[in-house]
Amino acid sequence: MEFNQPFLQLPWRFDSQLLASEVAALPEDFWLDHPSGLPGNSAVPLVSVNGEMNHAFDGAMQATQALRASPYLHQTVASFGEVVARSRLMRLAPGAQVAEHVDFNYHWVSRVRIHVPIVTDPSVIFYCGDESVHMSVGQSWLFDSWRRHRVVNSSTLSRVHLVIDLAGSSRFWRSVRSAHQSPPIEINYDASLIPRLRTEQFPVAPVMAPGEMLAIVEQVLEDCEANETNDPSMMLRYRHLLLDLVHDWREIWSLHGLNDAAFPHYRAILERTASQLEPDPRVLVTSSNQVGINPIINQRILAAALRPRRVAEFSSGRTLVG
Repeated sequence: MEFNQPFLQLPWRFDSQLLASEVAALPEDFWLDHPSGLPGNSAVPLVSVNGEMNHAFDGAMQATQALRASPYLHQTVASFGEVVARSRLMRLAPGAQVAEHVDFNYHWVSRVRIHVPIVTDPSVIFYCGDESVHMSVGQSWLFDSWRRHRVVNSSTLSRVHLVIDLAGSSRFWRSVRSAHQSPPIEINYDASLIPRLRTEQFPVAPVMAPGEMLAIVEQVLEDCEANETNDPSMMLRYRHLLLDLVHDWREIWSLHGLNDAAFPHYRAILERTASQLEPDPRVLVTSSNQVGINPIINQRILAAALRPRRVAEFSSGRTLVG
């Protein structure tokens, strides 16, 4: 991923008053509790699996009823011209916060999140790494979700941000690289415009490609090896453990690919690897954000490497509901 700094303000700007009026018009029952149960955190799915009211990642993404009923929100999400992943309105109640955390599940291996503040207050502060900012209404921002981050709402308002997840084409990343030199790009509502929204249809492969698995393994090993407090002998054990996983995964991939006969073999490799992890989830810790190695392995590899039910979609090119 090209983005590697705590925050970056993007040049796109939006009409926050019009966005806020559309948000206010949404029924209260569209707001879902945070999937982790964080107090004061709720969200309206705008792009979701099958366009339903859910927080899921694994499936074809479609616009929800909430987005289709909100013309300017729809235009805003589509205005970046990118293939959009799961996207939501995220609300933070007065006095509430998003506790410090790191986004290390598989979704974030190749995606970033754009924030467009719609309802906020100067006392709403976003912390990421060693920096903090207040994101003003109508602006657009990126932040590095691999760093530790948190949000504090010290105001009396319910803060609402539009958050758009995407991987980004070369066009998008060229815009990011030149963001500091770019003049503001005003995206105003156009009643005659029919948004052309492209959404992810194949967010997760049925079987993780060996090259992708190796890249993830090398990244986490490099990050842990940079932490001088990690035990060298344990570091070596985990290096061998994870490279054994990649080598055996590649062997099955070379023999069977996506054939049904391969899935028990893939599953056995994942189960073997899981059984060999140390009981202590923080037996090794990353240097960059102080996250234990086991949760990263579980989320970025073991839980994401095998999705047999997606084979029919990938082979036919047609997404299936459910």
